[in-house]
Amino acid sequence: METALGKIESRLAELGIVLPTPAAPIANYIPYNISGRLVVISGQIPLQDGKIAYTGKLGAGVPLAEGVAAARLCFINLVAQLKAAAGDLDKVTRIIRLGGFIAAPAEFTQHAVVMNGASDLAVEIFGEVGRHARTTIGVPSLPGDAAVEVEGMFELA
Repeated sequence: METALGKIESRLAELGIVLPTPAAPIANYIPYNISGRLVVISGQIPLQDGKIAYTGKLGAGVPLAEGVAAARLCFINLVAQLKAAAGDLDKVTRIIRLGGFIAAPAEFTQHAVVMNGASDLAVEIFGEVGRHARTTIGVPSLPGDAAVEVEGMFELA
């Protein structure tokens, strides 16, 4: 049976992921910028139904599993912005880089585990195209007390 959905849209459906409406910027910036074949997407927080789903700090009240889920949700929001930018997710030829910001106290050291929530989903959705370079850092706080924020750079056909 033929489907009107593209390869990536079909993969999202298989994973049970429904992309939300892309979030509007909350300050003086744009949600994405396109230069040539590159799309840079502003940091996305774990918004769900218009509210921040995961707040607080990892290692100070927010369990590791919730941090991983927050990073995963940030990536879903990133993909929603990517679809708005590209029009068709099948145009994505490479995820170049993801950047993760993890709200945590200085003694927290499992930033990479948290960020795997986004990185693992990138590969689940995009396959080999989803393998990317990455930076993950701990920060004292994020907008709206979000636990995690993820930004990305993508290449389009």
